[in-house]
Amino acid sequence: MPVGGGTMPRLRRGFDLLAPHYRWMERVLAGSALQSCRTKHLASITHGGKILLLGEGPGRFLSEVIRSFPVAEITCVDSSAAMLAQARSANPSPHVLFVHADASEHHLGIECYDTIASHFFLDCFPPDQLRQLISRIASALKPGGLWLISDFRLPPSGPQRWRAAILLKFMYLFFRTVTALPARQLTNPDPFLQQNGLVLLKRHTANFGLLHSDLWRKSQIRNRQV
Repeated sequence: MPVGGGTMPRLRRGFDLLAPHYRWMERVLAGSALQSCRTKHLASITHGGKILLLGEGPGRFLSEVIRSFPVAEITCVDSSAAMLAQARSANPSPHVLFVHADASEHHLGIECYDTIASHFFLDCFPPDQLRQLISRIASALKPGGLWLISDFRLPPSGPQRWRAAILLKFMYLFFRTVTALPARQLTNPDPFLQQNGLVLLKRHTANFGLLHSDLWRKSQIRNRQV
């Protein structure tokens, strides 16, 4: 998963080591829940055009995108070479450009993409990095374009919040130990998305509020906020 700073080499190695095990780990620990979140709003994309996938991992969502939009121009960016190799092997399409790069440093372009998807990706970054990354990604999305986001969340209150807090604590401990993940806890990306002209259209929650799948749209009016 992409991130800047001195932890990058170790972070890449960590996710490279996880790559051969990621699919079975997801199935054992989460069943179909994560994939269901990834694909929840796929039908809301009215045409393929140019699609950017960030932190795609082994390519499960990419497979569904190719099936739905076989001639769309898809760019898949991931900082883990092993994850990217799995995605390429599982999806040998001539319409997919696989880019081994750090999304926080790689030039994504300005208003290039009709749709962007980042599933279980934004939760990897601490607040300052997340704010900068979301600004970069939002700049790459065309006005009126869609951004599909799936991730973990902390419910607002009650037993669901307590349960989620415990699970998230152990998840972050595991990934920080194995991959040197820079984030220590979950940061809510909503304020950063709104600051960059994104409007939430739909939000679906699952697993007692631990998971959410969002559909955001970039405003047609350019955001002039500095």
